[in-house]
Amino acid sequence: MTEAVRALLQETSTWAVVGCSPDPRRDSHRVAAFLQRAGFKIIPVNPNHTGELLGERCYPNLHAIPEPIEVVDIFRRATAAGHHVDEAISLSATGVWLQLGVIDHAAASRARAAGLKVVMDRCPAIELPRILPGDSQLRGDNTT
Repeated sequence: MTEAVRALLQETSTWAVVGCSPDPRRDSHRVAAFLQRAGFKIIPVNPNHTGELLGERCYPNLHAIPEPIEVVDIFRRATAAGHHVDEAISLSATGVWLQLGVIDHAAASRARAAGLKVVMDRCPAIELPRILPGDSQLRGDNTT
């Protein structure tokens, strides 16, 4: 496990989930719900959805979010990921997390050069239980 994985999962609390779907069958929705249950504040980002997702206001893009974002979790095709990585850099996020199958080495290099932690081609729903095995509430600070 990389240091970036551990740091983003243990030292952050606010994650913007880019590409968060309103469809509970989609991975982006399930992973966002998992993070929420694990005690993270999630901020859904989906330009095609207005209103709320998972009880949180959904935003059309990262720049529309009125609060600081620590991690930008990207559920987009690799060809679109670089744009969101650049947004994360411009917002001074702590890190970017590119989901399973989302690989953009150039964008990852830009993020690292800007001081962001980078995780690529991994899933927090897989990695968090590895860090905190056997902990039913994972981070211990959720109430659901």
